[in-house]
Amino acid sequence: MNTLTIEGWCKASGATKSTPMGQFHFRVSESDHIRLEQAEERLQQTHEKETLIDVEMDTLELVTPEDCGPLADCQWRVYLSKGDERGQFHLVGHRSSDGSLVYTNAVMIDQLG
Repeated sequence: MNTLTIEGWCKASGATKSTPMGQFHFRVSESDHIRLEQAEERLQQTHEKETLIDVEMDTLELVTPEDCGPLADCQWRVYLSKGDERGQFHLVGHRSSDGSLVYTNAVMIDQLG
């Protein structure tokens, strides 16, 4: 498993810009890592823009910033970087308290061990 600490953002309903929230701490399980790699390969073959993968919440071990609180849902958003077609992903979800969109900065899939 890979443990990551990544900057997160919040975009409230109706807001024009996202605001920084602080650090999100979570684990990417081996099975999620494999699913991320498979999604990257599929995007490279199909030339789709992006795909969403449901997160295995029982292995995520998510710790959100204090201002965020719990998330109602979580998915991995997978897309290809422009130019070199390498897969990137980030965690996306919605804050339980108000439904605001919450997401982290992206990570290259091939950086996962």
